[in-house]
Formats: sequence, structure tokens, C-alpha cells
Amino acid sequence: MSLSSIHSALLALLCLAPIACSGAQGHEEEHEVQRKVVLTSPVAKDVVHTQQYVCQIHSRRHIELRALERGYLEEIQVQEGQAVKKGELLFKILPVVYKAKLHADQAELLRADIELRNTKKLYERDVVSDQELALAQAARAGAKAKVELAAAELAFTEIRAPFDGIIDRQYEQEGSLMEEGDILTTVSDNNVMWVYFNVPEAIYLAFEAIEGAVDPAHPQHLTFPDARIELQLANGETFTHGAGDSVTVESDFDNETGNILFRADFSNPEGLLRHGQTGTLLIHGTLKGAVVIPQRATFEILDKQYVYVVGEDGAVHQRAITISHEMDDIFVVEDGLDVTDKIVLDGIRQVHEGDYPETEFREPEAVLSHMKFHAE
Repeated sequence: MSLSSIHSALLALLCLAPIACSGAQGHEEEHEVQRKVVLTSPVAKDVVHTQQYVCQIHSRRHIELRALERGYLEEIQVQEGQAVKKGELLFKILPVVYKAKLHADQAELLRADIELRNTKKLYERDVVSDQELALAQAARAGAKAKVELAAAELAFTEIRAPFDGIIDRQYEQEGSLMEEGDILTTVSDNNVMWVYFNVPEAIYLAFEAIEGAVDPAHPQHLTFPDARIELQLANGETFTHGAGDSVTVESDFDNETGNILFRADFSNPEGLLRHGQTGTLLIHGTLKGAVVIPQRATFEILDKQYVYVVGEDGAVHQRAITISHEMDDIFVVEDGLDVTDKIVLDGIRQVHEGDYPETEFREPEAVLSHMKFHAE
């Protein structure tokens, strides 16, 4: 390209630039002129408030099975994780010694029976006194007690399931020498799971103050009217079976933490829940006629929440409010606002105390419908 061509192109750009710049500036000024402060109002709605508590999941019955007698572990009839029925044989300890002891005691009982019969005949003939008869009867009773004890010890060599449940980890293998009291395994009844969670004292007192929550006949139970209790699992999914609307409260507070232990019961027919799992307990309560505003309509000064309220004269005034509950992107206002007030929703940064901005009003229902949290 020649120098003259480049020179001509530069002149053309210089001529066009002012026109483009002036056009862009005009659009910006027009945008600033058209921009209005958006207002809305608080709305009274029934909203669902969810309280979350970290929880521990326990089987309704979870016990240890231990050897009641000393001996070699002869048989293991079950596998880890196997479902068993009440009375089913699980473990068998070598019974030879206990069988021999039972046979010896049975022989001693037979001898005592013979002696007692002979003593009775002699007593009937006035050959022996009633005292000798009583001694023979006592000897026979002692021999019988030994037989019963030996039979019980022999029965202890067979360890059976105490209830329907699931076998957990096995701590011993076949051939192991068991001492009295050694643990063999644990058994869990998972049909109903007990979910424990800690509640601070202030919240406990608030629960107790709810009308109808406490049954005088069963003060350890709390019922939450218009509430729903759910269990959120570690993967974020909600357990399919709910716990209804009641919980069981323990009798003592933990002095170190200021908490008291609550328990919610969950049916577990599919066996998904296992002893020792963790999760999050959710208590969904309904706040009747709560005054709701969007969070973005507020601003904070020194840990206090404020809104801009537009009066009947169109002037903006700052007002402090009290928040009772915070949910996703809305606040439930306890004090400071009424549903007849008009508050600044968009444009908080461009207004100041005493300003008379140009405004437009949006219905609160339409504003809330575009948020993550929807009042009900």
C-alpha cells in the first residue's frame, strides 16, 4: 500500500470517530436517564423454615455376642452381613468337656435319688429320724441343681441369635480358643433406626413453648404441629421414609456443650440405613403469616440490617429491621416492616437518605417467584 493510501485511510477514520463516540455517549446518557429505582413491598406468607442438625444413626437394637464358656470355637454357621432369624444357631464351642460334666452330675443325681428312696423306707419303719430324711432330700436337691447348671453350661456352647437382625464383623475364626467373655460378633436390628441429634438449650426451650408440643402423659415426647422431619443422607439425598412429627428427648443436658440429645425414629424396611451412619436431620416447620422480603433489598451497617423505605411523599428513608429467620435468598422480618411499606429492591447503591428518586413498583409475588426460595 502506498503512503498516500495510508494517509487517506487515517483521515477517514478521524472523521468518523467523533460521530461514533458521540453516538455511544448519547446511548449511555439515555440509559442513565431511563434507569429507575425498583420498589416492592413485604408480603405475609406461610413459609417453610428448615432447621438442620448433624446426626448419628443407630440400630434400635445393637448388641455384642460373647462366649459364655471357655473352649475351642468348633463351628461358625453364618457370614458377615448375613440376615439371621431369632433362635438361629450362629456359633458352636466344642462341647466335650461340658457334656462329660453333665453326665457326671446326672449320675450323681441318680445316686441321690436312690439314697432318698432308701431313707424314706427306713423312715417309714422308724429306723431313721426325720432329720436324716431331710438330709437325703437336701442332697438330692443339690444334685439336681448341679445337673441344671451343667445343662445350662452345655447350652452356652451354642450361641444363637437373640432377635432377627444382621450379623456384623466376626472377631474370631474356627479353631480359636475362646475365653469366657470374648466377643464373637455384633448383631443389629435395623428395622427401625434411632437417629440422635443435639439441640441447643435455647431451641429446646422454644420447642417446649410450642402449644400442644408436650403431652403431659408422655413428657419425654415432643410433637411439632405443622412440621415434617426428614433425614438427609451423606450423599445429599433425602431418605424415603420420614419420621413423622415427633421426637424423644433425653432427660439430661450436657453441661459442657449446653445441648440436650433428641432422637427421631425412622422405619427402615429396605435396610438402607446401617448402624453408625451419619447424616443431617431436617425439621421443616411452617411459619404462619411470616413477613417476607428479598435479601437483596437489605444492607448491613455494624451487624444490623437496614432497608430503604419510600414514604408517601416519595422520599427515601433508612430503617432498621429485625430478622428472625434467614432462608436462601429471603429474610423473615420479625420487626420493623409492614406489608403496606414500599422498600427499595434494586438501586440501593444509587439512593441516599432524603432522596426523591424516580421509581417503578413490582408486585412482591412476582419478585418472590423468581427466587430460589418460594414462599408457600
